[in-house]
Amino acid sequence: GVGNFMGLVPESMQNIQMYGVELDPISGKIAGQLYQKNRIEVKGFEKTEYPESFFDCVIGNVPFGNFKVVDKKYDRLNFNIHDYFFAKTIDKVRPNGIIAFVTSRYTMDKRNSNVRRYINERCELLGAIRLPNDAFGDTKAVSDILFLQKRERPVLKDDDWVSTGITEEGYVINQYYIDHPEMILGTIEKTHAMYG
Repeated sequence: GVGNFMGLVPESMQNIQMYGVELDPISGKIAGQLYQKNRIEVKGFEKTEYPESFFDCVIGNVPFGNFKVVDKKYDRLNFNIHDYFFAKTIDKVRPNGIIAFVTSRYTMDKRNSNVRRYINERCELLGAIRLPNDAFGDTKAVSDILFLQKRERPVLKDDDWVSTGITEEGYVINQYYIDHPEMILGTIEKTHAMYG
């Protein structure tokens, strides 16, 4: 985008070094003009060359979609774009670093747990918040904000959030939200949308 996360940094953190990545040239150039002291790259995330274990914290709104990104290092994972963003970002954050991502609900709710297992091996889930489907205006997409902390080293374990469960009403959602219903802003209900 145009750097909204950068523009909302508290005054007490104004001296931090910030980096930005934006695919859209118009938005990227606007961000570059608004935040000239920051390093804004106008290119796809897959084309960035940040060092491994470099960032203390990464904040972003990952692109949603049912398509892949070509990146030799991650192609073997066969992840869709939003899952790819998690995988590459985990490698770029230092151990104990923090990731805060807005992502579609499918990161948490898809029945196949392979992506969550991959993330959980490398990061601890600090918490998650499910947003109402109107949080981003007309998109009507249910989104989550995930807060992760990179582990010192990968561990083979399945924390509860790796799995989905079934609510009393019969909805399949992530076990984290079943265990922490207070982290859902709004109510869960089935509605008709573009795809059914």
